[in-house]
Amino acid sequence: MADLQDEPHSVGIGAEDLPAPAAAVAAGALDRAVALLAVHPVADGCNTLVWTLNQRPYHDIETSDTGVDTDIPRLRAGGVGAQFWSLLVPSARAHENATGDQVLSDTLDQIDTALTLMRRYPDSLCLALSADDMADARNRGRIASFLGPVPGSTLTDSLGALRAFHALGVRSLAPAGAPWAQEELTAFGHEVVREANRLAILLDLTDCPPAVACRLAGASKAPVIISNTAAASLNPHPGNVTDEVLAALREANGLAMVTFDTARTGDSLHAVADHLDHVRAIAGPHGVGLGATFGTGPGHPRPTGLTDPSGYPRLIAELLERGWPESEVALLTWGNAQRVVRDAEFTARAAGHRR
Repeated sequence: MADLQDEPHSVGIGAEDLPAPAAAVAAGALDRAVALLAVHPVADGCNTLVWTLNQRPYHDIETSDTGVDTDIPRLRAGGVGAQFWSLLVPSARAHENATGDQVLSDTLDQIDTALTLMRRYPDSLCLALSADDMADARNRGRIASFLGPVPGSTLTDSLGALRAFHALGVRSLAPAGAPWAQEELTAFGHEVVREANRLAILLDLTDCPPAVACRLAGASKAPVIISNTAAASLNPHPGNVTDEVLAALREANGLAMVTFDTARTGDSLHAVADHLDHVRAIAGPHGVGLGATFGTGPGHPRPTGLTDPSGYPRLIAELLERGWPESEVALLTWGNAQRVVRDAEFTARAAGHRR
């Protein structure tokens, strides 16, 4: 995998740091999982902590708190080395009930909160703008923090907002629900795709209908991602991805990142592993990743053993026990996410040369 010639610092996990349910996993597999994550940490495609913190009084994420499922100790215990911090808000998800100005204002508030979070914890979090930033953060023992996605509905007949988001550090865009990305891509939609490619902004197709997802994957010259999903073949949840879309992602060198939302995957670690098996089979070993959708408050249902980021080693141990080669687990945790970021940068450089 790219950039692994530099020996990274350990992300600071050990088998003794894991919570009690780890006993359900064979000790040998768990030790292998911990060792693997020390070198190839998790690049998690979706965490909603920024929105959750916006709704709460001041919260110190350097200490564990039952009020949220994500904090720095649990990220480190789980071997998380990179995190995409979602900038979507409820008004963006319920786009039909929100004005464009409201969605834009909410999104800017999210960006401000995310950047404040990184300034507050510089020894643990650092803003990442590129694949090299990912590697550098890992090698310095920090969690590379990507901003995005932002909602595509913030772009209304002008690409200025997209360029402004890029200048603020945003590196992914979610077209779902945008008027330019419906059954057919509008002329402006094609412009958005081209400009996102030029800026190395990833298109995150989460919640796009299958036909729209396939069309966007085909229109983009850079790989696309689905930052939190699961296999519709195993659970026909509307947020899950069909085999048709997984095949389109494989063709486009894209990435489907599996969530830990029980409504989409089921209520056990084994069920999540089943979805990972299926996505790997259809999208290929280079097309599967992890997008847990942590970052919520108490009461959000999670699969047993995966209630917060510290559970990642148990999931990796389960995959190793199922026969996943360590090389493919390393792609799942780190390599595939880094590849799509780097490929987006290659596409942007090529677009710059053409211009």
